[in-house]
Amino acid sequence: MPENQELSDLPEATAVPKKRTRLSVVWIIPIIAALLGGWIAVQKLLSEGPTIEISFASADGLEAGKTTVKYNGVDVGRIESLKVSADRQRILASVQMAPEAGEWLVDDTSFWVVRPRIAGGSITGLGTLLSGSYIGMAIGNGSERVRSFTALEVPPVVAANTPGRFFQLEAANLGSLDYGTPILFRRIQVGQVASYRLEENGRGLVVRIFVKAPYDRFIKPETRFWQASGLDFSLNADGLNVQTESLASLLIGGVAFDTPTESAEADPAPADARFELFGDQASAMKAPERRSVHYVLYFDESVRGLSAGAPVTLLGLPIGEVVSVRLEAGSRKDLKVRARVRVATFPQRFLDVLVDPQDLTGGKEITPAMRRDLLDRLVARGLRAQLQTGNLLTGQLYVALAYVPNEARANINWQADPPVFPVAKSGLTDIEAKLTNILTKLDRLPIDAIGNDLKQSLATLAETLKDVDTLVKRWGGELTPELSSTLVEARRTLAAAERSFDSAGKVVAPDSVLMAEMRGMLSEIKRAAQSMRVLTDYLERHPEALIRGKSEELQ
Repeated sequence: MPENQELSDLPEATAVPKKRTRLSVVWIIPIIAALLGGWIAVQKLLSEGPTIEISFASADGLEAGKTTVKYNGVDVGRIESLKVSADRQRILASVQMAPEAGEWLVDDTSFWVVRPRIAGGSITGLGTLLSGSYIGMAIGNGSERVRSFTALEVPPVVAANTPGRFFQLEAANLGSLDYGTPILFRRIQVGQVASYRLEENGRGLVVRIFVKAPYDRFIKPETRFWQASGLDFSLNADGLNVQTESLASLLIGGVAFDTPTESAEADPAPADARFELFGDQASAMKAPERRSVHYVLYFDESVRGLSAGAPVTLLGLPIGEVVSVRLEAGSRKDLKVRARVRVATFPQRFLDVLVDPQDLTGGKEITPAMRRDLLDRLVARGLRAQLQTGNLLTGQLYVALAYVPNEARANINWQADPPVFPVAKSGLTDIEAKLTNILTKLDRLPIDAIGNDLKQSLATLAETLKDVDTLVKRWGGELTPELSSTLVEARRTLAAAERSFDSAGKVVAPDSVLMAEMRGMLSEIKRAAQSMRVLTDYLERHPEALIRGKSEELQ
């Protein structure tokens, strides 16, 4: 008990909480600085857009930390660094983009370097002469987001979101076309050449063009395109043709298009439709032939000046064209070199130029049998194929189907493939042959023998006249008046004959004026024909001589 009482007298222990140590004022400033730094870092991360990589062929005009990326004149990025690719073929630029540009970085977004450039008759990028080059940007329409791009070598000529459509043209060669070359419709610029590339087989080009709205609705499935180069200057069998679309195309060229009247009301062609690009308007607008019939012509004369594409005419109206001009030598046993000309005729053209084709066809389509019968009858009446000069200055030839009078009978060889059509010599060749024949006959005349015979005849006449005079004097008083008058008349007749023989001798003498003039005239005609042939051959080789004259080297 006493011990328990003593313990109860002891004071009761109570738990006292430990006092917390207060934060020192010294730590307040670092904490605030750390918070501010974190906030700034977060704001910087939030204010910066994605980093992308752009590959360039060259770093000309680019500078890290300075060159900017612009979209429609607004800065949307900046080059942070430049480095050479691992294969040392490209320059890789690390570009820091703006935050709002993140959604624009899709697979078909494009970049290019903007610098002064002259293309398609326009000058772009002049502002970079003072501010320096920058990177242009065109936002694509794709959905896949990417972070690596390859810069375009040439800036696009069509601004983004420009209303209109793209089309493709198939061309044999580029000609005078370039990026930005104008597209013309009725001499109004309605678009531009956007790009071009070589076909995979290397046999042609694909030219991509852009036509602005609302002009793109005038491009129909049957629309024809042709190169409206600066000056379309052509010399052919039809003569001299000079065409140009506009002053701009005169300097830089262009592409023009039009639609045939019968197809003008058709629906517009779809985007990226393909069309053929012709070399000139005449070729482009020529109606496509639905059917053609081929024939072969054999000529023994020169075909210089005749080329593929030359017209074939019937009484002056075109019904076909020359397909090829070759030589044929025949077999080794029967060697005969001659010109082989293959022509294509178009029956529909023949019907188009008839006043009333119903009278000929009876309202029916021309069948092969009907065509064969018609041609046989025309050939029987003298229809022949001839080479004619389309232009004396150029020497270009064409094939003319015309009636030749007094021509030997001939037939079409229908057994050959293609059939062989009969021909006749051309007019100029026939004239040269006739002149040569006349000169040859004149050279064969025995002029010397004729002159000697005339001299002998004149001498005989002179002796006869002397004998008559002697006879008259001897019998002067014995002759009757009738006999005397008869002798006088005979003497006069002999004198007249002597004068006639003397005149004839002077005319046919080798050194006579008439013979000299005749020979000179025929020689001049022959030389004129030969000179005309030489002139046409020279102009064919040097057509520029019509404008500049004969060069000093050839004079």
